Amino acid sequence: MKIIDNNEIQTIVAELKADGKTVVFTNGCFDILHAGHVRYLQAAKKLGDYLILGLNSDQSVRGLKGPTRPINNQDDRAEVLSALSAVDYVVIFDEPTAENLVMAIKPAIYAKGGDYNIKVLPEAAIVAQQGGKTILIPEVPGKSSSNIIKKMQQS
Repeated sequence: MKIIDNNEIQTIVAELKADGKTVVFTNGCFDILHAGHVRYLQAAKKLGDYLILGLNSDQSVRGLKGPTRPINNQDDRAEVLSALSAVDYVVIFDEPTAENLVMAIKPAIYAKGGDYNIKVLPEAAIVAQQGGKTILIPEVPGKSSSNIIKKMQQS
């Protein structure tokens, strides 16, 4: 099963690292999956051997995006993401940021979209303290869940 809980993640990561594998971590809401997400995750996967995706829970998404989000619930989002070949593991978290997961996983590489700034990402500071690096992957212009929702509302 590619969808794992917080208790399993440290054991899995320890095994991967013991085998000399490079662990890449990313996180996000991934509310309405689109081509931009797929391209982003494929690029993140190329940065190492295993890609672990931290998925914001429904509660976390509501806190970040407002009461009408997420459109798709966390179980559905996790199932769709886990079916992608680029994603090795999905772990759901409740906090607004993935700082606790980053501390637990200690990834060699933390990947985020190019619309972020490393200086303001709390996860990036933790990764740096742990000896890893943060890589920003260029975003795909015009591809976002928010744009899809706006387009639907105009119909």
